[in-house]
Amino acid sequence: MIRVLVVEDEPVAADAHRTYVERVPGFTVAGVVHSGAAALRFCERTPVDLVLLDFYLPDTHGLKVCRALRAAGSTVDVIAVTSARDLAAVRSAVSAGVVQYLLKPFTFAALRDKLERYARFRQRAERSGEVTGQADVDAMLATLRTPDRGSLPKGMSQETLQAVTEALAGAEEGLSAASAAALTGVSRVTARRYLEYLADQGVVVRRPHYGQVGRPEVRFYRAAAAE
Repeated sequence: MIRVLVVEDEPVAADAHRTYVERVPGFTVAGVVHSGAAALRFCERTPVDLVLLDFYLPDTHGLKVCRALRAAGSTVDVIAVTSARDLAAVRSAVSAGVVQYLLKPFTFAALRDKLERYARFRQRAERSGEVTGQADVDAMLATLRTPDRGSLPKGMSQETLQAVTEALAGAEEGLSAASAAALTGVSRVTARRYLEYLADQGVVVRRPHYGQVGRPEVRFYRAAAAE
């Protein structure tokens, strides 16, 4: 299990982040703290693999926490979870060793994607031996990056796509276009369009679902859940 420390000063957000992390297989929440000082104390006393770190803390900036961790010899990895959108903050985060950068507000699906990518990166990094060449290094680092899927097709919105993606995240038995429409409040035709788009992008897979009568219903499953 990958042990995660949630660092977030807003109690409601902290509880949400804890819940999100605990929904991702392979991850467990080692603790939740609400300040930079508490985060440093926790990491000093308790084994932690990954920190979900808010930048705007009541006692310090998250980047100072990152630098203090490194100065203390800690190798814990950090995912920034913040509303800081200026490029200077992003550059500073990279220089401080932040492995992922997640902007608030975000959905469970967005955090799950970051965590799953981090888990694959960690699995590759912990293998014994040496890389065979540059391709192996590139492949390992690429697991941390979300592929750029380009702009959405005309008539599609990021908000609706996010809503459909969230609905899929909570549907272990998959979703039909009709059930996705009911959950998101869009029409069945619109829901199918978004589901088909996600399938074309490789995010979900299509599978026929055979009922008692009539033609099979097409259901859509998250690619990871369908494996």
